[in-house]
Amino acid sequence: MYSLVAGGNLNRRMKLLALAFAILIFLVSVETFMLAASGSKNNSEGNPVRVACIGDSITRGTEYTVDLWQMLGSNYVVGDFGIGGTTVSLSSNSSYMDQPACKVAEHFEPDIVIIMLGTNDANTDSNESNTAFVADYAKLVAEFQSLAIKPKVWIVLPPPVFNNNADISGDYFVQNIIPDVRQVASQLNLPLIDVYRSLLGHPERFIDGVHPDAEGAHTIAKVIHAALTSNG
Repeated sequence: MYSLVAGGNLNRRMKLLALAFAILIFLVSVETFMLAASGSKNNSEGNPVRVACIGDSITRGTEYTVDLWQMLGSNYVVGDFGIGGTTVSLSSNSSYMDQPACKVAEHFEPDIVIIMLGTNDANTDSNESNTAFVADYAKLVAEFQSLAIKPKVWIVLPPPVFNNNADISGDYFVQNIIPDVRQVASQLNLPLIDVYRSLLGHPERFIDGVHPDAEGAHTIAKVIHAALTSNG
């Protein structure tokens, strides 16, 4: 009896996960369609460049992706695939690679992938070593590099962490996450976008010490836009 109930619960969970995945694909598809439709009138150069923004709540919870799309213009479509609370670490309960959004981002078939993760890996409960963090980050990059479209991947140094109530350690972030993200970019020979330095002296541009406000998000967009248009 127990195994039958457990199996039934498992089947229901699998169905719910499949439904959630389908809904997520639908929502992102609608959002992408609306962005593409908005820019198609002025796009005379063929298909727009598809940009996938990978990240946590600093991506999904701010307007940086909207600002970036407006800066890039009608020849681009920007997809926001951020999921709040996610980590690079595969050993956490909220690894980005384990989220349905990761697969949705792959189905988006991006030409450019912008990855801005690592803030939640500075959680005070995190026990992952630096070596494991770098290895897990490399696996995430490889996930997108393996796509048939062969997108160009950009690594972003996330914005600084100030005093907060989110159990994010500013010291651990500075001493471990920032150098580890740099190591990933260097080790994989990928371009690095330094958002960290651009906001380092501006705690006033953060809502809670972790999440940038509208002005902070606009700064993130400007830095990423400058990198894409000067070297992309």
